[in-house]
Amino acid sequence: MSGSLKRTPFYEMHVKLGAKMVPFAGFEMPVQYPSGITKEHLAVRNGVGVFDVSHMGEFEFTGPDRNAWVNRLTCNDVGALEDGQAQYSALLNESGTFIDDCIVYRFDDKVMMVVNAANLEKDWQHVVASKVGVNARVKNISDEVALLAVQGPDSERLVQSLTSEDLANVGYYHFTVGQVAGADCVNARTGYTGEDGFELYFRPKHADTMWHALVGEGRGEPIGLGARDTLRLEVGYPLYGSDIDDTTNPYEARLGWIVKLNKGAPFGGRHALQEIKAKGVTRKLVGFTTEKRVLPRHGYDVYLKDRKVDVVRSGGFSPSLGCGIGTTYLPTHSTDPGTVIELEARGKRSQAEVVKLPFYTQGSIKRK
Repeated sequence: MSGSLKRTPFYEMHVKLGAKMVPFAGFEMPVQYPSGITKEHLAVRNGVGVFDVSHMGEFEFTGPDRNAWVNRLTCNDVGALEDGQAQYSALLNESGTFIDDCIVYRFDDKVMMVVNAANLEKDWQHVVASKVGVNARVKNISDEVALLAVQGPDSERLVQSLTSEDLANVGYYHFTVGQVAGADCVNARTGYTGEDGFELYFRPKHADTMWHALVGEGRGEPIGLGARDTLRLEVGYPLYGSDIDDTTNPYEARLGWIVKLNKGAPFGGRHALQEIKAKGVTRKLVGFTTEKRVLPRHGYDVYLKDRKVDVVRSGGFSPSLGCGIGTTYLPTHSTDPGTVIELEARGKRSQAEVVKLPFYTQGSIKRK
């Protein structure tokens, strides 16, 4: 491994468990443990798994104008949030395409924005450059935060055994501030798997205590990046750099629901998105399944009636469905389920069929 790669506070735990470590977004991260991606995936679908996602970036906004500032930075409406509530959102450029997607958490005295690790420096520069005439401050607290995601239908039972907070009353995309396993913690009912679960934000000094309280016999299975990707793909959650990037806008990515054009605050890309919405998009992100033994991979060419229209954005084997699944952009006139497309890999073409997203719908999320 390169000496320049960073390590999360859980690195030694991963190595001790025999994880395969790989470079990811500037970190050494576990892609899988000895049990393998499929078993890890099914452990989350059927029980509870624990992910180290401490590589994610966190920005903390404080001061009187914090909510208004974040509202101008992001396309969703921070003003619609109550204290203790979170929302999925995005940072957009003036063309209306993605700088990054993010989650915004509104506290009574601050706002926290969680961004993708690979985009952290770019996002930070964008945020700092936007600080004009604002009575507020922002701090990059990424190195001061450890983050574990506890996901699966048994996640509430596990986390509830470690806290006095009444988790049954914490709704989807809401959070509490309290203690878990004796550590001060932001306990958010959020996640990236399509299952019920919590994301726990705490100080790195508590890493050892939290890991051993959550992982092990009778607790949660450790889960790597490989299963994290198959889980999120099955439920149609986008991945920056694959499904969305600075060439795609929210409307074509089927994320128009996070764009609040009339929220009263001008935001990056607003004018461009008004025009795009008025004209309509020419392509949309779709899901597809493949023939047996054909596994779609990111970057495979995608053809519609012998015309190359895009590449596979995300793709792989679905442990829950037992087949290959993937995403790509298709012209809007050819996005209906049942549409046949072709994938080309190593000079050979194979058929795939457009299906309705999400691929998997039996998750345990409690949408209160």
